[in-house]
Amino acid sequence: MSKKDLELFDSEWAILRVVWKLEPCAAPTVQEELQGKKGWAYTTVKTMMDRMVKKGLLKTQRIRNLYLYNSAVTQSQARRGEIKRAVTRAFDGTLTPMMQFLIENDELSEQEYSQLEVLIKNRKSRKSASSQKK
Repeated sequence: MSKKDLELFDSEWAILRVVWKLEPCAAPTVQEELQGKKGWAYTTVKTMMDRMVKKGLLKTQRIRNLYLYNSAVTQSQARRGEIKRAVTRAFDGTLTPMMQFLIENDELSEQEYSQLEVLIKNRKSRKSASSQKK
């Protein structure tokens, strides 16, 4: 699986969030962090983490009898894969209808609308500046 085309389960997101926050970390540490939210047993967490290693989402480092886990994907790579999947599924791979849906859905605060406007203006400015350099 390409890191650009990540497809993560909710359980993998939960584990990755902990690993990103605490890496390197051991499976018991991840299980303790998720205990209150998920109630998963250690064996469940360890099994999922081992599967995530095989899937290329985590890396391990062995120090004597202890396995430490690090992320093999960045938050940006994970988010990109999720957004790409959502756009493909719900909007036939086209971003404009998704943005229109978000803007017209009235779930954004005025502050979020302002932030989007700033992002778009900044992007246009950078694009314009880079095309003038050529």
